[in-house]
Amino acid sequence: MFDTRKFGAYLARLRKNADMTQSDLAIKLNLTRQAISKYELGDSFPDISTLVEISKIFNISLNELINSGNPTESEAQILMSAASGSDVPEKYDIKDLINVAPLLKPSVLDRISRNLSSYGVDLTNLVNLVQYLSDDRIYALIQNADINTLSFELLEKLIPFLDEDSRLAVFEKVLDGELDWHFVLVMYPYIEYMSSLVEAAVMEGYLPKEALRMLWEYKKKMEEKKAGRKL
Repeated sequence: MFDTRKFGAYLARLRKNADMTQSDLAIKLNLTRQAISKYELGDSFPDISTLVEISKIFNISLNELINSGNPTESEAQILMSAASGSDVPEKYDIKDLINVAPLLKPSVLDRISRNLSSYGVDLTNLVNLVQYLSDDRIYALIQNADINTLSFELLEKLIPFLDEDSRLAVFEKVLDGELDWHFVLVMYPYIEYMSSLVEAAVMEGYLPKEALRMLWEYKKKMEEKKAGRKL
């Protein structure tokens, strides 16, 4: 597993062997000394473009620099792809992508994760990626996700990070019968006009009357709870 502390220690050795201060390196990279310090302590990781510049400054290969963090083979391939703009293998260990996701910009991660939608992604893994992906990429993955893996607990973790289009895409899967209609209760606080949407779906026969009754009872409890806090 990629270890930012090992990478940081290696960067510090490179800098010291080159007889450079943190400020010297910061100037070359157009960064602050504090940023270099965080890299060396393993508290943060350089942007991919900065990683390329570091390899040039110390005249080492990008591969050597990345491998200083002791990545798995799949993690190394993903990071090399991110840095070089090349393609990643058709399939890779999704856990490795999750491990390095915090190190990558959303635009880079979007490109690398694009092939996930071609064979479906387990929603358990999507929950671990969602805070790093762009809204467009999340929407694409939701459309092709293995919906059978979605539980109430997973949806509760996932839905706060979804934009309106993705939330409605999940709701459409409820209407299509791919998801249990009880999921609308989890979605209710996050979709504007949810009551109206459910009411229309009940009238058209997509949802049972119990769905609307369930939302009314939930809304009543929330209002009573809110009123109780004010007293």
